[in-house]
Amino acid sequence: MKAENQDSARSEFRIDFEKYLLDNGLEVILHQDGSNPIVAVAILYHVGSSREKPGKTGFAHFFEHMLFRSSEHVGKGEFFRKIDNLGGTFNGGTWKDGTIYYEVVPKDALEKILWMESDRMGFLINTVTGTALEREKDIVINERRQRVDNQPYGFTNDVTDKYLFGDGHPYSWQVIGSMDDVRSATLEDVKEFYDRYYGVNNATLVIAGDFEPEEVKRLVSKYFGEFQPRPRPEPLKPMPVMLTETRKYFHEDNFALLPELTLTFPAVESYHPDSYALDFLAELFSVGRKSPFYKELVKKRNLAPGASVTNFCSELTGKFIISVRAYEGVSLNEVYDALMESLREFEENGFRADDFQLVMNNLELSFYNAVSGLLNKSFQLAQSNVFGGDPSRLTEEIRLLKAVTVEDVIRVYNKYLKNAAFLATSFVPKGRPELALDGSVRAEVVEENVEEAGLQAADMEEDDEPFPRTATTFDRSVEPPLGGPLQFKVPKVHSHSFENGLYLFGIHKTDLPLVSLSIRIKGGQLADSMEKPGLARLTAYMVPEGTRNRTPEELEEAFMRLGANIAVECIRESTIIEANCLSRNFEAMLELIEEMLFEPRWDETELERIRQNTYGLITQHMMQPGIIASYVFNRRFFGDEHILARPLPGTLESVESITMEDLKEHYERTYSPSVSSVHIAGDIDPERAVKALERLGTEWKRKEVKLPEYKEPAALSKPELYFVDIPDAKQSFIRAGLQVMPRNHPDYYPAVFLNYLLGAGSGSRLFTILRLEKGYTYGAYSSFAARKSGSLFMINSSVQSMFTMESLALIREIVAGYGKQYSADDLETTRFAKVRAYAGKFETNSSLISMLEQISTYDLPTDYVKRKIEITGNLTLEEAKAVYARYFEPGNMIYVVVGDARTQLGRLKEAGLGEPVLVDLSGNPVQG
Repeated sequence: MKAENQDSARSEFRIDFEKYLLDNGLEVILHQDGSNPIVAVAILYHVGSSREKPGKTGFAHFFEHMLFRSSEHVGKGEFFRKIDNLGGTFNGGTWKDGTIYYEVVPKDALEKILWMESDRMGFLINTVTGTALEREKDIVINERRQRVDNQPYGFTNDVTDKYLFGDGHPYSWQVIGSMDDVRSATLEDVKEFYDRYYGVNNATLVIAGDFEPEEVKRLVSKYFGEFQPRPRPEPLKPMPVMLTETRKYFHEDNFALLPELTLTFPAVESYHPDSYALDFLAELFSVGRKSPFYKELVKKRNLAPGASVTNFCSELTGKFIISVRAYEGVSLNEVYDALMESLREFEENGFRADDFQLVMNNLELSFYNAVSGLLNKSFQLAQSNVFGGDPSRLTEEIRLLKAVTVEDVIRVYNKYLKNAAFLATSFVPKGRPELALDGSVRAEVVEENVEEAGLQAADMEEDDEPFPRTATTFDRSVEPPLGGPLQFKVPKVHSHSFENGLYLFGIHKTDLPLVSLSIRIKGGQLADSMEKPGLARLTAYMVPEGTRNRTPEELEEAFMRLGANIAVECIRESTIIEANCLSRNFEAMLELIEEMLFEPRWDETELERIRQNTYGLITQHMMQPGIIASYVFNRRFFGDEHILARPLPGTLESVESITMEDLKEHYERTYSPSVSSVHIAGDIDPERAVKALERLGTEWKRKEVKLPEYKEPAALSKPELYFVDIPDAKQSFIRAGLQVMPRNHPDYYPAVFLNYLLGAGSGSRLFTILRLEKGYTYGAYSSFAARKSGSLFMINSSVQSMFTMESLALIREIVAGYGKQYSADDLETTRFAKVRAYAGKFETNSSLISMLEQISTYDLPTDYVKRKIEITGNLTLEEAKAVYARYFEPGNMIYVVVGDARTQLGRLKEAGLGEPVLVDLSGNPVQG
């Protein structure tokens, strides 16, 4: 079947595709797009956690992990390494109803991907040995620790789904499963699950990008055509849930410092006729100052920064979720009363027709963002086919969404929310049960005992055990070659300088009617006040809060009318204004940004709201291990006399001390076109871009900006090890690092080049040893935090608590030995991968904006990408080793560990990093 969506009267969106069926039942969807020399491959199996059985939960997700391990013709860990080294990206994902695997690679590697994907579809199960099974259990359990057990509010979904859906419902357990179920899985369980759900006729294969259709059909037939269909699992029918009464539960969260209330209403499954109006209702409730929750929670009662509202549809049923994370110490009874009053107000007054169009504009922009890029299109086509019955359902979705009426929204509110029973869950800080909603019952939550946790594969050596070979029609042990010469063009950057010192950098791209813009103003935290840290961030957050002639509400509404998103953010060395919109509205959006910059309102009410939100952010950061590690590292590395040693949001005391006059003075002193650049990517040609920016380039008043200068920290001569205590932490978060060279230094890119096999991806030394070989962690990576005055080389990993010392010792050992072990083969592998990766670097507006920001922020030439490619091609082994020796010395690093001191601190003396120093959340030594 060939389908082409051309009815532009029904929807502005169209996507061409061809769908066909192999004789064995594999559904194949092809979408051609030659705008970049890349292909995206996605294979969606119709199996998620909803197909599991009670007592055997987590299998679908666990199996996703196993498919990355090995198959009969692709060895252990080779899937990671091969795709990395092809210059590609990959991953997988499991949810309640499906499991998807995906890759984006240069187009000449398509046959290699089909070879690997087909190998794990048809030739996996014989390679699953007892040792491999136990090793992967450790990795999955570490993922659960990292994402659930060791995170604030990590158990929210566990509690919600358990009590909303009830025993026996396939949505009542979590995708990741329980630790006990994962630990008890047997080889027989795994094989039964594979045989039942991983048949060729239970999958949809999507290939999108630059390819020749007839050649692709030949390859799909070659690699997937020999598989025999299996009995297809019986499809599950919708399983809606009904609550006869409101139920209330609470949990004392070890990591949460702010109380959170979630109300969950039973709703409808995906593609249900009411789902579109419920999507609209959720958007109406959650977006903007006109939403009923914002008015009551924020403006009237000052209880929280806002409410999050989501209509979450799945294959079998859905849930409509209202969630509020309140300010510190606020009773969730007060939050509940405010929510109920908001709903009463909505019932009495409804909403204006104007508000209806604002929300529709937002939803339309969100839809286009969701189909931006080949990978996103592949996801949408696959899911539309599997769950919607046909890929063309994708274009039908936007039509049905745009067909929603005011009456539809009121009708679904009355049907699903008004006077309806719901589930209320209160998550409160440990020791503060009085903050929970009255009448709540303590939820049953199973938490791991940190002292009893161990490795499933402890003392098990994973040898290359022999396994029976599966018959095949051709020799699959021969890896296919690349498909021919790869050619790609680096996008042409157009630039323009205006008379007030403002620079424009742009890239014209026409595949979607979208435009992304950023204005980067140099300074950011570097321009902050040592006496009042957080001033730069608070100023940035005040900029979009109204203008001289528009209230904050009116300015927000003006952006929403255009279907435009706007945000202002302060980072270490810059303040950034980011926006995107449909291209037809670009000039109108820019006029609003100009008004915002020329005439900020400085609204006292908004200052107090943002100040309160910042208090909440600072408080919550105090229990997030990764953020704590970052703060402590910066404090110990930069020292007390450097602004970057301070938390970017400031402290509770400094934020309280900041006045409106401080904000105005900071704005006048640091916001200037002389230190600013505009970046535009998307459906705007250079002439139109320059013309649109004329006012900003002439009327924005130029002023000279002098940023404070700070002495850079001296290099260490020995390692320093700091420990922050989070009692009963299930994992230890490790951060290690040192300062290297400025971003625009000639050694910077060679150093990034060298890091590729050290820690840049899942084929690197750090990942391979700490995750695949040892099972200590879900992931371990190293990267660079670019700075003009001295970039930082950083290593991060969350490791199982009882292996903290071993992980630290391994990290030091790996970094110390890497330079000596780096070989000519490593050099060529990296060279091949890094050059090829550029084929997919220029696909989306966001990636192009990032490229342009690199140019302006670090004073790089507009052809810097071409120069990087030249460096990649010319770097010698001797030069690479010399760069590594100059900068990468683990004996000069600062190491920070955030974990359970009672069980781990004493052991760290054995890590060979000196005496560990116990510090508080701010990095101050703890006495005694």
